[in-house]
Amino acid sequence: MRKINELKLIFDSKSINESFSRMAVSAFAAQLDMSVEELGDIKTVVSEAVTNCIVHAYRDTIGKIYITCTVFEEGVVRISVRDKGCGIDDIKKAREPLYTSLGGERSGLGFSVMESFSDSLRVRSKVGVGTTVTIEKKLKGKTND
Repeated sequence: MRKINELKLIFDSKSINESFSRMAVSAFAAQLDMSVEELGDIKTVVSEAVTNCIVHAYRDTIGKIYITCTVFEEGVVRISVRDKGCGIDDIKKAREPLYTSLGGERSGLGFSVMESFSDSLRVRSKVGVGTTVTIEKKLKGKTND
């Protein structure tokens, strides 16, 4: 795949920044002339990934969230959301629908939602080091050149 453009963001893990990150990434990705539905999918994925960083990775502290959004000539958008938080000790368990490490009012659907709105979802994590969630979305109607 041939890269067209790339965006990198670094911001504090404050809930006020979730909507900013969602809008920034979707505005950047919109250069691929995507549908309103596809744009909504990207907003949802970013929102879920950033919320996971805020709620789970840093819990009761503020840390940095790193987003890289890359658009490719072939109509593919790749978004990586990374934190340097607590990490996930069991990724397979964390990806199960309805599982949440915090209980309470959390629905435990973050990874399921991200997966349903993307074409691929990769989760890498190490306890005490952090987590990286990478999604790819192939836009409908876009073909390889």
